[in-house]
Amino acid sequence: MPSAPGRTERDTRARVARLILEHGPVTASTLGERVGLTPAAVRRHLDALLAEGMIEVRKARVPQTRRGRGRPAKWFAITDAGRSAFVHAYDDLATSALRFLAETAGGHAVAEFARRQIADLERRYRPVVQGAPPHQRVRILAEALSGDGYAAAAAKAPQPGGGEQLCQHHCPVAHVAAEFPQLCEAETEAFSRLLGTPVQRLATIAHGDGICTTHVSSRSLCGAGEDDGEGDSAASVTPGGDAGEPSPEHTRISDEESGGTSL
Repeated sequence: MPSAPGRTERDTRARVARLILEHGPVTASTLGERVGLTPAAVRRHLDALLAEGMIEVRKARVPQTRRGRGRPAKWFAITDAGRSAFVHAYDDLATSALRFLAETAGGHAVAEFARRQIADLERRYRPVVQGAPPHQRVRILAEALSGDGYAAAAAKAPQPGGGEQLCQHHCPVAHVAAEFPQLCEAETEAFSRLLGTPVQRLATIAHGDGICTTHVSSRSLCGAGEDDGEGDSAASVTPGGDAGEPSPEHTRISDEESGGTSL
């Protein structure tokens, strides 16, 4: 029995929106190539997403010098409403379950739950991240996160102290993490162990920022050698203050400062 046309349309439209979330801003032609749709079909889905407020049109990021005559290409990006639509339908259930856990077993039980949740991701990422040269680990971690739908990227940090930034454009548990920052703390601690250097969470989607941003301290400032192997025992999470100057007595970000992020 053939699938219902309406469902097929909705599924395809959701796929287009997810591609924009993970790779946007992006052009209609690029979307068509990735989804396998004709230009007319892509435009139909984009028009519907624009009407629903899921996406918006951005100006071209580079001059359209190679396009010749004709209108410049449009770039499509996800909106806050569009990002919210990807939040799991089980957010309310998950939040209620964690509230019950906190009430009956205490906050330490929530923290342990968060660490167990992130443990599988850390196990999968460890070989590829720690198998890379130290100066490439942030980029490799970003690529691994993007493969899991976190739409992550690595860049040089603008701070005078140097280092790098790990940016995550999608947080599947942002609403839950806003109430339970233990989820953010567990992820941040995992990043520090994987990268073998202190990290500091600067911004989070859970608290209304556009992206989750993590500052990764320069290994040269931390006294980490290029051939230190695992290097996890020296890694720590900086709760605040100047990046690159971790406080040894603090191993995770406080509730007020972390704000929660993707898991």
